Amino acid sequence: MQEEQQPEAAADPMSSSDAPEDGPKETSSVSQNISDADAFKILLEMKMKKRQKRPALPSTVTELDTEDGSKVYVVGTAHFSDSSKKDVVKTIQEVQPDVVVVELCQYRVSMLKMDEKTLLKEAKEINLEKLQQAIKQNGVMSGLMQMLLLKVSAHITEQLGMAPGGEFREAFKEASKVPFCKFHLGDRPIPVTFKRAIAALSFWQKVKLAWGLCFLSDPISKDDVEKCKQKDLLEQMMAEMIGEFPDLHRTIVSERDIYLTYMLKQAAKQIELPRASENDPRKYIPAVVVGVVGMGHVPGIEKNWNSDLKIQEIMSVPPPSASSKIFKFVLKATVFGLLGYGCYRIGHRTVQFVLSMPATQSYLQRLTEVPQQ
Repeated sequence: MQEEQQPEAAADPMSSSDAPEDGPKETSSVSQNISDADAFKILLEMKMKKRQKRPALPSTVTELDTEDGSKVYVVGTAHFSDSSKKDVVKTIQEVQPDVVVVELCQYRVSMLKMDEKTLLKEAKEINLEKLQQAIKQNGVMSGLMQMLLLKVSAHITEQLGMAPGGEFREAFKEASKVPFCKFHLGDRPIPVTFKRAIAALSFWQKVKLAWGLCFLSDPISKDDVEKCKQKDLLEQMMAEMIGEFPDLHRTIVSERDIYLTYMLKQAAKQIELPRASENDPRKYIPAVVVGVVGMGHVPGIEKNWNSDLKIQEIMSVPPPSASSKIFKFVLKATVFGLLGYGCYRIGHRTVQFVLSMPATQSYLQRLTEVPQQ
Protein backbone atom coordinates (compact mmCIF):
# COMPACT_ATOMS: atom_id res chain seq x y z
CA MET A 1 0.00 0.00 0.00
CA GLN A 2 2.82 2.36 0.79
CA GLU A 3 4.91 3.25 -2.20
CA GLU A 4 8.30 4.81 -1.61
CA GLN A 5 10.72 6.68 -3.78
CA GLN A 6 13.95 8.00 -2.31
CA PRO A 7 15.41 10.87 -4.29
CA GLU A 8 19.16 11.16 -4.04
CA ALA A 9 20.84 14.18 -2.48
CA ALA A 10 21.35 16.96 -4.97
CA ALA A 11 25.02 17.42 -4.19
CA ASP A 12 27.83 15.34 -2.75
CA PRO A 13 29.98 17.44 -0.37
CA MET A 14 32.82 14.92 -0.67
CA SER A 15 33.16 15.14 -4.46
CA SER A 16 36.62 15.85 -5.86
CA SER A 17 35.45 19.09 -7.48
CA ASP A 18 35.09 20.68 -4.02
CA ALA A 19 38.74 20.05 -3.10
CA PRO A 20 41.46 22.46 -4.31
CA GLU A 21 43.52 21.07 -7.15
CA ASP A 22 46.90 21.98 -5.51
CA GLY A 23 45.86 20.74 -2.03
CA PRO A 24 48.02 18.28 -0.08
CA LYS A 25 47.64 14.59 -0.82
CA GLU A 26 46.85 13.86 2.82
CA THR A 27 43.53 15.74 2.50
CA SER A 28 42.58 13.70 -0.56
CA SER A 29 43.47 10.50 1.28
CA VAL A 30 41.29 11.46 4.26
CA SER A 31 38.35 12.23 1.92
CA GLN A 32 38.67 8.85 0.22
CA ASN A 33 38.87 6.94 3.51
CA ILE A 34 35.86 8.60 5.18
CA SER A 35 33.30 6.10 6.44
CA ASP A 36 29.63 5.97 5.45
CA ALA A 37 28.65 6.86 9.01
CA ASP A 38 30.87 9.97 8.98
CA ALA A 39 29.53 11.01 5.56
CA PHE A 40 25.98 10.63 6.88
CA LYS A 41 26.80 12.80 9.90
CA ILE A 42 28.30 15.53 7.71
CA LEU A 43 25.25 15.64 5.43
CA LEU A 44 22.90 15.49 8.43
CA GLU A 45 24.68 18.42 10.07
CA MET A 46 24.37 20.42 6.86
CA LYS A 47 20.69 19.60 6.72
CA MET A 48 20.12 20.57 10.37
CA LYS A 49 21.87 23.92 9.84
CA LYS A 50 19.49 24.73 6.97
CA ARG A 51 16.45 23.57 8.97
CA GLN A 52 14.79 26.56 10.61
CA LYS A 53 13.99 26.19 14.32
CA ARG A 54 11.10 28.62 13.95
CA PRO A 55 10.15 28.29 10.28
CA ALA A 56 8.20 31.10 8.64
CA LEU A 57 5.40 29.02 7.14
CA PRO A 58 2.46 29.97 4.89
CA SER A 59 -1.00 30.30 6.44
CA THR A 60 -2.08 27.12 4.62
CA VAL A 61 0.26 24.95 6.75
CA THR A 62 -1.05 23.00 9.78
CA GLU A 63 1.53 21.76 12.31
CA LEU A 64 0.96 18.41 14.05
CA ASP A 65 3.07 16.56 16.65
CA THR A 66 3.49 12.86 17.41
CA GLU A 67 3.97 11.24 20.83
CA ASP A 68 7.69 10.65 20.21
CA GLY A 69 8.41 14.27 19.25
CA SER A 70 8.22 14.08 15.46
CA LYS A 71 6.68 17.01 13.59
CA VAL A 72 4.34 16.92 10.62
CA TYR A 73 3.65 20.02 8.53
CA VAL A 74 0.50 19.54 6.43
CA VAL A 75 0.28 21.93 3.46
CA GLY A 76 -3.34 22.40 2.39
CA THR A 77 -3.52 23.11 -1.33
CA ALA A 78 -5.88 23.85 -4.19
CA HIS A 79 -5.00 21.43 -6.99
CA PHE A 80 -5.10 24.11 -9.73
CA SER A 81 -3.19 26.89 -7.95
CA ASP A 82 0.11 28.66 -8.55
CA SER A 83 0.24 29.98 -4.98
CA SER A 84 -0.13 26.40 -3.65
CA LYS A 85 3.05 25.48 -5.53
CA LYS A 86 4.88 28.36 -3.83
CA ASP A 87 3.53 27.28 -0.42
CA VAL A 88 4.90 23.76 -0.93
CA VAL A 89 8.33 24.97 -2.06
CA LYS A 90 8.67 27.42 0.86
CA THR A 91 7.61 24.83 3.46
CA ILE A 92 10.09 22.19 2.26
CA GLN A 93 12.92 24.71 2.06
CA GLU A 94 12.18 26.01 5.57
CA VAL A 95 11.85 22.70 7.46
CA GLN A 96 14.23 20.47 5.40
CA PRO A 97 12.07 17.35 5.95
CA ASP A 98 13.09 13.71 6.29
CA VAL A 99 9.97 12.57 4.42
CA VAL A 100 7.57 14.24 1.99
CA VAL A 101 4.12 12.63 1.66
CA VAL A 102 1.79 13.59 -1.21
CA GLU A 103 -1.88 12.89 -1.92
CA LEU A 104 -1.15 10.49 -4.77
CA CYS A 105 -1.26 6.71 -5.24
CA GLN A 106 0.70 4.40 -7.53
CA TYR A 107 -1.98 4.73 -10.24
CA ARG A 108 -1.43 8.50 -10.52
CA VAL A 109 2.33 8.71 -9.96
CA SER A 110 2.97 9.30 -13.68
CA MET A 111 1.95 12.95 -13.30
CA LEU A 112 5.15 13.56 -11.30
CA LYS A 113 7.36 12.88 -14.32
CA MET A 114 5.26 14.46 -17.09
CA ASP A 115 5.90 18.03 -18.13
CA GLU A 116 3.16 20.66 -17.87
CA LYS A 117 2.49 20.73 -21.62
CA THR A 118 1.98 16.95 -21.88
CA LEU A 119 -0.28 16.89 -18.80
CA LEU A 120 -2.35 19.76 -20.17
CA LYS A 121 -2.87 17.84 -23.42
CA GLU A 122 -3.67 14.56 -21.62
CA ALA A 123 -6.17 16.22 -19.29
CA LYS A 124 -8.08 17.79 -22.18
CA GLU A 125 -8.24 14.63 -24.33
CA ILE A 126 -10.79 12.05 -23.19
CA ASN A 127 -11.20 9.40 -25.87
CA LEU A 128 -12.52 5.85 -26.34
CA GLU A 129 -9.10 4.33 -25.59
CA LYS A 130 -8.99 5.99 -22.16
CA LEU A 131 -12.55 4.82 -21.47
CA GLN A 132 -11.67 1.22 -22.37
CA GLN A 133 -8.56 1.36 -20.18
CA ALA A 134 -10.54 2.75 -17.22
CA ILE A 135 -13.22 0.06 -17.56
CA LYS A 136 -10.62 -2.70 -17.89
CA GLN A 137 -8.79 -1.47 -14.78
CA ASN A 138 -11.75 -0.61 -12.53
CA GLY A 139 -14.81 -2.35 -13.96
CA VAL A 140 -17.72 -0.87 -15.92
CA MET A 141 -19.31 1.29 -13.23
CA SER A 142 -16.10 2.52 -11.58
CA GLY A 143 -14.50 3.08 -14.98
CA LEU A 144 -17.39 5.23 -16.17
CA MET A 145 -17.34 7.20 -12.92
CA GLN A 146 -13.60 7.76 -13.30
CA MET A 147 -14.11 9.08 -16.83
CA LEU A 148 -16.85 11.44 -15.63
CA LEU A 149 -14.53 12.83 -12.95
CA LEU A 150 -11.79 13.16 -15.58
CA LYS A 151 -14.28 15.17 -17.61
CA VAL A 152 -14.71 17.52 -14.65
CA SER A 153 -10.92 17.83 -14.37
CA ALA A 154 -10.68 18.47 -18.12
CA HIS A 155 -13.35 21.17 -17.82
CA ILE A 156 -11.34 22.97 -15.11
CA THR A 157 -8.13 22.48 -17.10
CA GLU A 158 -9.72 24.04 -20.17
CA GLN A 159 -11.14 26.97 -18.17
CA LEU A 160 -7.85 27.77 -16.40
CA GLY A 161 -5.28 26.61 -18.96
CA MET A 162 -3.44 24.86 -16.12
CA ALA A 163 -2.70 21.14 -15.60
CA PRO A 164 -3.63 19.58 -12.22
CA GLY A 165 -1.10 18.35 -9.64
CA GLY A 166 1.46 21.14 -9.97
CA GLU A 167 2.00 21.21 -6.19
CA PHE A 168 2.90 17.50 -6.20
CA ARG A 169 5.49 17.99 -8.95
CA GLU A 170 7.02 20.89 -7.03
CA ALA A 171 7.13 18.71 -3.88
CA PHE A 172 8.92 15.97 -5.82
CA LYS A 173 11.52 18.42 -7.17
CA GLU A 174 12.18 20.06 -3.80
CA ALA A 175 12.38 16.72 -1.95
CA SER A 176 15.17 15.63 -4.31
CA LYS A 177 17.23 18.64 -3.17
CA VAL A 178 17.07 17.74 0.54
CA PRO A 179 19.69 15.20 1.75
CA PHE A 180 18.20 11.82 2.77
CA CYS A 181 14.64 12.98 2.10
CA LYS A 182 12.25 10.17 1.20
CA PHE A 183 9.19 10.62 -1.00
CA HIS A 184 6.02 8.70 -0.08
CA LEU A 185 2.74 8.20 -1.94
CA GLY A 186 0.13 8.68 0.77
CA ASP A 187 -3.26 8.25 -0.91
CA ARG A 188 -5.47 5.19 -1.08
CA PRO A 189 -5.32 3.38 -4.47
CA ILE A 190 -7.86 5.02 -6.77
CA PRO A 191 -9.54 1.74 -7.93
CA VAL A 192 -10.43 0.97 -4.29
CA THR A 193 -11.86 4.49 -3.81
CA PHE A 194 -14.00 4.34 -6.96
CA LYS A 195 -15.32 0.85 -6.28
CA ARG A 196 -16.27 1.73 -2.70
CA ALA A 197 -17.89 4.98 -3.88
CA ILE A 198 -19.99 3.22 -6.51
CA ALA A 199 -21.05 0.51 -4.07
CA ALA A 200 -22.19 3.16 -1.56
CA LEU A 201 -24.61 4.89 -3.97
CA SER A 202 -28.13 3.80 -4.82
CA PHE A 203 -29.23 3.37 -8.44
CA TRP A 204 -30.88 6.79 -8.64
CA GLN A 205 -27.98 8.50 -6.88
CA LYS A 206 -25.64 7.10 -9.53
CA VAL A 207 -27.91 8.40 -12.30
CA LYS A 208 -28.21 11.82 -10.64
CA LEU A 209 -24.45 12.12 -10.08
CA ALA A 210 -23.62 11.00 -13.63
CA TRP A 211 -26.14 13.47 -15.06
CA GLY A 212 -24.67 16.35 -13.05
CA LEU A 213 -21.10 15.51 -14.07
CA CYS A 214 -22.03 15.06 -17.75
CA PHE A 215 -23.57 18.51 -18.03
CA LEU A 216 -21.05 20.43 -15.93
CA SER A 217 -20.38 23.68 -17.78
CA ASP A 218 -20.15 26.44 -15.15
CA PRO A 219 -17.22 28.81 -15.80
CA ILE A 220 -14.37 28.66 -13.27
CA SER A 221 -11.82 31.43 -12.69
CA LYS A 222 -8.44 31.39 -10.96
CA ASP A 223 -10.00 33.47 -8.18
CA ASP A 224 -12.53 30.67 -7.59
CA VAL A 225 -9.68 28.16 -7.27
CA GLU A 226 -7.81 30.35 -4.77
CA LYS A 227 -11.00 30.65 -2.68
CA CYS A 228 -10.85 26.85 -2.22
CA LYS A 229 -7.87 27.46 0.08
CA GLN A 230 -10.17 29.24 2.54
CA LYS A 231 -11.35 26.69 5.10
CA ASP A 232 -14.71 28.36 5.73
CA LEU A 233 -15.70 28.32 2.05
CA LEU A 234 -14.50 24.76 1.63
CA GLU A 235 -16.44 23.55 4.65
CA GLN A 236 -19.56 25.20 3.21
CA MET A 237 -19.05 23.37 -0.11
CA MET A 238 -18.52 20.08 1.73
CA ALA A 239 -21.70 20.62 3.74
CA GLU A 240 -23.67 21.08 0.50
CA MET A 241 -22.14 17.89 -0.88
CA ILE A 242 -22.96 15.91 2.30
CA GLY A 243 -26.59 16.91 2.04
CA GLU A 244 -26.91 15.51 -1.47
CA PHE A 245 -24.52 12.52 -1.47
CA PRO A 246 -23.53 11.67 2.13
CA ASP A 247 -22.26 8.18 1.21
CA LEU A 248 -20.15 9.60 -1.60
CA HIS A 249 -18.57 12.10 0.78
CA ARG A 250 -17.82 9.31 3.23
CA THR A 251 -15.98 7.15 0.68
CA ILE A 252 -14.20 9.85 -1.33
CA VAL A 253 -13.35 12.31 1.46
CA SER A 254 -13.76 10.91 5.00
CA GLU A 255 -12.21 7.49 4.35
CA ARG A 256 -9.30 9.05 2.51
CA ASP A 257 -8.83 11.45 5.44
CA ILE A 258 -8.27 8.37 7.61
CA TYR A 259 -5.90 6.77 5.07
CA LEU A 260 -3.86 9.97 4.61
CA THR A 261 -3.62 10.44 8.39
CA TYR A 262 -2.42 6.85 8.80
CA MET A 263 0.25 7.28 6.12
CA LEU A 264 1.46 10.58 7.61
CA LYS A 265 1.79 8.96 11.04
CA GLN A 266 3.70 6.03 9.52
CA ALA A 267 6.08 8.46 7.81
CA ALA A 268 6.58 10.36 11.09
CA LYS A 269 8.19 7.45 12.96
CA GLN A 270 11.58 8.22 14.51
CA ILE A 271 14.69 7.89 12.34
CA GLU A 272 17.47 5.50 13.29
CA LEU A 273 20.96 6.97 13.02
CA PRO A 274 23.67 4.86 11.36
CA ARG A 275 26.07 2.98 13.68
CA ALA A 276 29.82 2.66 13.26
CA SER A 277 29.60 -0.99 14.34
CA GLU A 278 26.99 -3.57 15.32
CA ASN A 279 28.05 -3.25 18.97
CA ASP A 280 27.08 0.41 19.19
CA PRO A 281 23.66 1.16 20.73
CA ARG A 282 20.82 2.19 18.43
CA LYS A 283 20.04 5.90 18.44
CA TYR A 284 16.87 7.54 17.15
CA ILE A 285 15.87 11.14 16.43
CA PRO A 286 12.40 12.62 15.81
CA ALA A 287 11.40 12.89 12.16
CA VAL A 288 10.22 15.96 10.27
CA VAL A 289 7.53 15.31 7.67
CA VAL A 290 5.83 17.53 5.10
CA GLY A 291 2.43 16.39 3.84
CA VAL A 292 0.96 17.88 0.65
CA VAL A 293 -2.81 17.33 0.46
CA GLY A 294 -5.93 19.07 -0.81
CA MET A 295 -7.29 21.65 1.64
CA GLY A 296 -10.51 19.63 1.92
CA HIS A 297 -8.60 16.83 3.70
CA VAL A 298 -6.91 19.01 6.34
CA PRO A 299 -9.84 19.19 8.82
CA GLY A 300 -10.25 15.39 8.63
CA ILE A 301 -6.54 14.81 9.23
CA GLU A 302 -6.62 17.08 12.28
CA LYS A 303 -9.72 15.28 13.57
CA ASN A 304 -8.18 11.80 13.18
CA TRP A 305 -4.64 12.68 14.28
CA ASN A 306 -4.89 11.42 17.87
CA SER A 307 -7.09 8.41 17.04
CA ASP A 308 -6.00 4.78 16.86
CA LEU A 309 -6.45 4.18 13.14
CA LYS A 310 -7.11 0.87 11.37
CA ILE A 311 -7.30 0.94 7.59
CA GLN A 312 -8.18 -2.70 6.84
CA GLU A 313 -11.90 -1.95 6.67
CA ILE A 314 -11.58 1.00 4.27
CA MET A 315 -9.31 -1.03 1.97
CA SER A 316 -11.87 -3.77 1.31
CA VAL A 317 -14.06 -3.68 -1.81
CA PRO A 318 -17.70 -4.69 -1.14
CA PRO A 319 -19.48 -7.02 -3.59
CA PRO A 320 -21.68 -5.27 -6.21
CA SER A 321 -25.20 -4.49 -5.04
CA ALA A 322 -28.40 -5.53 -6.83
CA SER A 323 -28.87 -2.01 -8.19
CA SER A 324 -25.32 -2.07 -9.60
CA LYS A 325 -26.01 -5.36 -11.37
CA ILE A 326 -29.28 -4.01 -12.82
CA PHE A 327 -27.59 -0.79 -13.94
CA LYS A 328 -24.76 -2.75 -15.53
CA PHE A 329 -27.24 -5.01 -17.38
CA VAL A 330 -29.31 -2.03 -18.58
CA LEU A 331 -26.16 -0.21 -19.70
CA LYS A 332 -24.89 -3.21 -21.68
CA ALA A 333 -28.33 -3.80 -23.20
CA THR A 334 -28.55 -0.13 -24.21
CA VAL A 335 -25.09 -0.14 -25.79
CA PHE A 336 -25.71 -3.35 -27.76
CA GLY A 337 -29.21 -2.15 -28.72
CA LEU A 338 -27.84 1.12 -30.08
CA LEU A 339 -25.12 -0.73 -31.98
CA GLY A 340 -27.66 -3.14 -33.47
CA TYR A 341 -30.02 -0.34 -34.43
CA GLY A 342 -27.13 1.60 -35.96
CA CYS A 343 -26.09 -1.41 -38.03
CA TYR A 344 -29.70 -1.92 -39.15
CA ARG A 345 -30.12 1.72 -40.19
CA ILE A 346 -26.79 1.77 -42.00
CA GLY A 347 -27.60 -1.52 -43.74
CA HIS A 348 -31.11 -0.42 -44.70
CA ARG A 349 -29.88 2.85 -46.16
CA THR A 350 -27.04 1.11 -47.97
CA VAL A 351 -29.45 -1.36 -49.64
CA GLN A 352 -31.77 1.51 -50.67
CA PHE A 353 -28.84 3.45 -52.10
CA VAL A 354 -27.52 0.45 -54.08
CA LEU A 355 -30.99 -0.33 -55.46
CA SER A 356 -31.48 3.29 -56.56
CA MET A 357 -28.32 3.26 -58.67
CA PRO A 358 -28.97 3.18 -62.47
CA ALA A 359 -26.49 0.32 -63.01
CA THR A 360 -28.27 -1.81 -60.41
CA GLN A 361 -31.71 -1.09 -61.88
CA SER A 362 -30.45 -1.94 -65.37
CA TYR A 363 -28.96 -5.21 -64.11
CA LEU A 364 -32.20 -6.17 -62.33
CA GLN A 365 -34.22 -5.35 -65.45
CA ARG A 366 -32.04 -7.71 -67.48
CA LEU A 367 -32.55 -10.45 -64.91
CA THR A 368 -36.35 -10.11 -65.19
CA GLU A 369 -36.16 -10.22 -69.01
CA VAL A 370 -34.19 -13.52 -69.09
CA PRO A 371 -37.06 -15.84 -67.97
CA GLN A 372 -39.42 -14.15 -70.52
CA GLN A 373 -37.02 -14.91 -73.37
